[in-house]
Amino acid sequence: MTRWRAMRCRMAAWRAEGKQWRTEHRRSEAARRAARKGGGTPDTEHAGPPPTGFSLLPWLLLGLGSFSNLLQGRTPDPWIGGLGLLAFNSLYIYVTFRSFDRCRREAASTRVALGLMGLLTTGLALGYGGDWLTFFPLLGLAAGASLRGPWLGRTGLLLALYAGAVSYVRGGWGDASTIGYATFISSMVTAAILGLSEAVRELRAAREELARRAVEKERLRFSRDLHDLLGHTLSVIVVKSEAARRLAPGDMDAALAQITDIESVGRQALTEIREAVTGYREGSLATELTRACSALSAAGVEPVVRRSGAPLAPQAEVLLGWVVREAVTNVVRHSDAARCEITVEGADEHVRLRVTDDGSGEAADRPAQGIGGTGLTGLTERLAAAGGSLSAGRSPQGGFTVTAELPVGSEELAAVAVTAPAAG
Repeated sequence: MTRWRAMRCRMAAWRAEGKQWRTEHRRSEAARRAARKGGGTPDTEHAGPPPTGFSLLPWLLLGLGSFSNLLQGRTPDPWIGGLGLLAFNSLYIYVTFRSFDRCRREAASTRVALGLMGLLTTGLALGYGGDWLTFFPLLGLAAGASLRGPWLGRTGLLLALYAGAVSYVRGGWGDASTIGYATFISSMVTAAILGLSEAVRELRAAREELARRAVEKERLRFSRDLHDLLGHTLSVIVVKSEAARRLAPGDMDAALAQITDIESVGRQALTEIREAVTGYREGSLATELTRACSALSAAGVEPVVRRSGAPLAPQAEVLLGWVVREAVTNVVRHSDAARCEITVEGADEHVRLRVTDDGSGEAADRPAQGIGGTGLTGLTERLAAAGGSLSAGRSPQGGFTVTAELPVGSEELAAVAVTAPAAG
């Protein structure tokens, strides 16, 4: 009963596989007809369903000659021949259907079934000859479908020589050359076609995976851009709005100046968001330092900026500008500092940026351990991709310090500047 149950399960699996193949085939044919009807070209990305064992079933028609001999009574011991034909067809179906799954075709059971096919083919060919010799090309086809790899060429050649030798014993040189050549061609061509089809589909799957990852990377870049832009801009607007509210009762001109700054910051934010959407936003370290001083002053924090060294490359200015923006945003929002120092030191091989405050020593984007959060984590990843580093933590004198280092003129720096993923 267990054997019959396994056979029924296998037949059900074959029927399900055949139904799926027919469904995908109809879908691909409908897509081709729609493309031709619309005057376009068929979609080559979806070239139909993957091949299955059903694509190799028609080759069993090569055995019609032996089946005809059985029906016409020209085969001695027809019951033995009939059982042999049934066993060969069953093994052929078993091997070919398992050949389209890499794990199953490399399993020991598939190899054993293929070996039994070889023994059965040899017995039928030696026992009956004639049309029964055509089982050797079918054996070569099954071997080519299941034995793909570096040993296929040697296996196909040895199988062809073996088929030719058996055919010579039964029918002479004419049958030997024909059967040997047909066996070799069937094994090689089958393996080549199926291997190429499998490689093409794997390449398509890899290309789709790369496209999916590229989309995810672009979404991450865009989300970081928006986080950094909106977080900094809204923080500045909130600080300046509070300053305008405090100044309005006693100094209306100063309050109006703060309101004018709010308008300028909002317009600049709109421009930067548009540029971020198109992916062409560039930053200037000098501009970011000026904005940082304005934001710090509006928040009641004394800004101190020191800059030394040679002018920096545009790529380095873009990255360091992001660091200044994120660090100053954290100072304004969370540090309760009275003084913030921003130091830029350029050297021949690297440049160092340090942002230090004398506040409470906490950062909004810093968890209990290490550098984390959305802003500092994004900056850390971006500087690391450019060959630099970012460190953040409490200062020995109190407060919080963010230090960024970048190599000058490195290939990684140029590559990161081209892709322009936003920190945040």
